[in-house]
Amino acid sequence: MVHHVPKAITIGLRLRGIDILTSYEDGTDQLDDDLLLKRAHELKRALFTQDDSLAKAAKCQHEGSTFSVVIYGQCLRG
Repeated sequence: MVHHVPKAITIGLRLRGIDILTSYEDGTDQLDDDLLLKRAHELKRALFTQDDSLAKAAKCQHEGSTFSVVIYGQCLRG
């Protein structure tokens, strides 16, 4: 699942044959981070985000909760 990512990145990944599902397409773009993590896990998908707030994933990891992979890509703006 893709969340908080510019559309150009989503398009670029799709052009390279990557199976992308955005949270907007899934209807989950307004979910809190913990529910979004749960949804990605239900779908057996990694969650790719550029959101600096990864506190929910860190909390899940600390508590030993199960969740899907979280991939964070920092957006460099010049």
